[in-house]
Amino acid sequence: MQITLLIIAITLPVSIAAFYRPKLMDLLKFNAFHIYASHEGWRFITYGLVHANWLHLIINMYVLYNFGLLVENYFGYFFGGKATYYYLMLYIGGLAISVVSAYQKNKGNIFYNAVGASGAISGIIFSAIIFNPFMSLRFIFIPISFPAILFGVAYLVYSWFMSKKGDSQIGHDAHFWGGIYGILFTIILKPALAVNLIEQLTQIF
Repeated sequence: MQITLLIIAITLPVSIAAFYRPKLMDLLKFNAFHIYASHEGWRFITYGLVHANWLHLIINMYVLYNFGLLVENYFGYFFGGKATYYYLMLYIGGLAISVVSAYQKNKGNIFYNAVGASGAISGIIFSAIIFNPFMSLRFIFIPISFPAILFGVAYLVYSWFMSKKGDSQIGHDAHFWGGIYGILFTIILKPALAVNLIEQLTQIF
């Protein structure tokens, strides 16, 4: 079984169960205060198994399915037998790294919570962009295609700006740092991808 499908197969039932079992949600969600005060470090990872609502869950799993399988194929081609190990490092590392900033800001705030795999999925999206920066992307229901790298730059700028505003219930900082992690992790594994990106941009500009 491909790792993306396995992650989805685990996340779906856990998230659905947490919709109806508040104690399970409370146990798994990211809460910086509980991590800091009660040493509940598992929350750096388990918050990715639970989601705020059905729409949040469906969108995350849909995006993970599309980009996750793509990145798995790239990893399999470039890294062979190490592909599964690296992919898990990308996903699990994305979960943890994407909320480090939120942890530092909110470890004294018992009321701050976060759920959803968006940080890890952001890392996977940006890994895919590094592998193929000029692949064509389009949003659902919007019949306009555009280069992946253009989306990536706009997404990072937007996420950074919104995280600084700090008046949203969406974890924009997790999206930003998850994306940065995906970029750096992929380039560290395959530095030639950065060289290839620079060469393509140089040819264009």
